[in-house]
Amino acid sequence: MKMPSSLARLKGFRFPREIIAYAVWAYHRFALSSADVEDLLAERGVIVSRKTVRLWVNRFGAHFANCIRRDRPAPSDKWHLDEVVIPIRGRKHWLWRAVDANGDTLDILVQTRRNAKAAKRFLARLIARFGRPRVVITDKLRSYFAPLRNLAPGADHRAHKGLNNRIEGSHRPTRKREKIMGRFKSQRQAQRFPAAHDQINAIFKPRRYRLTANSYRHARADAFSLWDDYAREMTA
Repeated sequence: MKMPSSLARLKGFRFPREIIAYAVWAYHRFALSSADVEDLLAERGVIVSRKTVRLWVNRFGAHFANCIRRDRPAPSDKWHLDEVVIPIRGRKHWLWRAVDANGDTLDILVQTRRNAKAAKRFLARLIARFGRPRVVITDKLRSYFAPLRNLAPGADHRAHKGLNNRIEGSHRPTRKREKIMGRFKSQRQAQRFPAAHDQINAIFKPRRYRLTANSYRHARADAFSLWDDYAREMTA
C-alpha cells in the first residue's frame, strides 16, 4: 500500500500515520497475527513490537470501520440474522450478526444469552440504526418470534435454516481469526474485533467470482484510495 509520506504525523505517535494505517490494513486484510505484522514491518525497516501493532489495531481499527460504515450505500431492507457460539475463558457466549441482502454486515453484538431478551436487544439496536426491515430471515430459533412481532410487526419473517446460508458464510472469517488469536480473551475483544474486521473486509474482499479481472482491479484501486482518505482522517 503506497501513501504519500507528507501526511501529518499523529500527535503522540512516533511513527507516521501511513505506517500505522498499513499495519491495521495488513492485520485485517489477511489472516495474520500481530507477530506476523511485526515481521512484515521489520522487513521494511520499521522496528515495532507486536504489542505496539496490537495497540494500533485496537485503537484505529474502529476508526476505519466507522469511516467505511459512514460512506457505504444504504443497506437493503432485507436482513439475515444469525447467532454463533464463541467460548470466552471457558464460558459460552453468543455472537449475534446481521447482514443485508448484499451480504454486507449491518451489526454484530456479543451477548451471554441466546434467548428472547437477547434477540430483542439486538433487534432494537438494528432498528434504531437502520429503521424497520421489510424482510427478516432467521433460523428456526424461537427467540426471534416475539421480538420481531413487537418491534417490526410489518416485517415478513421467514424462519428457515436453508434460507439463511448467506449469513452462515459470514461467520467463517471470524472463526478463522478466532483460531489464529487462540480464541477471544474477553467479551470486549470479541465485540471489538469482528465489528472492525467485517467492515474492513467488505471493501477489500469484493465478490471476485462476480467480477471480471479489470473490474476487480478497479474495485481494489478504489479500496486503496478510500483507505488513503481514511488514513488522513485519523486523529490521536
